[in-house]
Amino acid sequence: MEAAITSKGQMTIPKAIREHLHVKAGDRVKFFVHPNGTVVLLPVLPITALRGIVPHRGRPVTLEEMDDAIATGAIERARPPKRR
Repeated sequence: MEAAITSKGQMTIPKAIREHLHVKAGDRVKFFVHPNGTVVLLPVLPITALRGIVPHRGRPVTLEEMDDAIATGAIERARPPKRR
């Protein structure tokens, strides 16, 4: 497939490539230039694309439990190291 570069340095990504990458108008892409001169075009995934990537195990943690864990961690880090 080919695409022409306009006088403004823009181009239209062919439909088959857009469909393959699952990108649509307004989406962002990144270009990576490899040492051998090849260029790779990859879609920039929104943070929401990561939802569900790690399976959840157990019940949700409450805000109070989060605050307690933060406080406990802060106290433990503030203590001087134990001598052996």
